[in-house]
Amino acid sequence: MDNAVNWFDIPVVDLDRATKFYSEILSSELRIENFAGELMAIFPFKKGSGVGGALIAQESQKPSMDGAIVYLDAGDDVAVALEKVETAGGEIIMPKTSIGPMGFIAYIKDTEGNRVGLHSAVV
Repeated sequence: MDNAVNWFDIPVVDLDRATKFYSEILSSELRIENFAGELMAIFPFKKGSGVGGALIAQESQKPSMDGAIVYLDAGDDVAVALEKVETAGGEIIMPKTSIGPMGFIAYIKDTEGNRVGLHSAVV
């Protein structure tokens, strides 16, 4: 096993709004795909060795502030993504916080009501 996680879904209510939010705060384009009749917005990942994930709007999955937390790679400095969160329609729950030699994390509430972690390995 190369990665403990190999895929994640972030549930959303409005796929277009959530795609715009994450594209804006992470400065990265998500691609829309139709998988088995369901539209999803795929986060960039390296096929074969990277961890992939998507925004997905399904009745069976609801946005939540409870439960597991997905940590998204915020690049070199989590503060850069945090500067964009409120303008993009989200909320900062926990500001940039040191986790020692493993870098920094922050928690945000996205436009859909999910609690999501952001992580940077340095700075």
